[in-house]
Amino acid sequence: MDARSPDDPRTAFPALDTVEALEAIYGVPNDASTEKVAHWITPPYSTLIEKSPFAALATVGPEGLDCSPRGDVPGFIRVHDDTTLLIPDRRGNNRIDSLRNVVRDPRIALMLLIPGSINALRINGRGYVTADEALRMSFDVEGKAPRTVIVMTVEEIYFQCGRALIRSGLWDPSKQIAQDTLPTPGEILASMTAGRVGGEAYDRAWPERAKASMW
Repeated sequence: MDARSPDDPRTAFPALDTVEALEAIYGVPNDASTEKVAHWITPPYSTLIEKSPFAALATVGPEGLDCSPRGDVPGFIRVHDDTTLLIPDRRGNNRIDSLRNVVRDPRIALMLLIPGSINALRINGRGYVTADEALRMSFDVEGKAPRTVIVMTVEEIYFQCGRALIRSGLWDPSKQIAQDTLPTPGEILASMTAGRVGGEAYDRAWPERAKASMW
């Protein structure tokens, strides 16, 4: 007997539970969808990596999944050889969710974006975290080196077609959202802590705090 709770969304929206059910809806991918996949960093894919200033890093650990933004100067993800990438861990919030996951489960994925380009780059593989001194210092910016670097072995790499970025209008200046219509980090923190953390003081101080701790 199905003991599903009335609050389970699958009660209202039935799940597709098999790959066969999905394939019956979506059919077979065309050649362009499969032939673009490489198992090493081809020269064109290397160029895309070198031009990208932003990536989303996905990891998995015992507590579940995590996806974290990574941003730096273009080419901050360094191509070490045709199957190895080096990803510096710049200053952040010190939660180290991604790093905690990687040291326990090496599976990682990246999605790279290039401003103005409608194509994304997807990379799947495995990685580990190192605090090697020489490697860290090779990523030095303004006298500050990352505390660790993720070494990623690429297992597959391919571009994602531009439909999502075209639909979203991500690079279209006319579609930018007015910042004063969005809740600020300070407002979010204050609402979650009954004013104990965050608020206007947090928002006012953040730009200078971020400037001083960018690297």
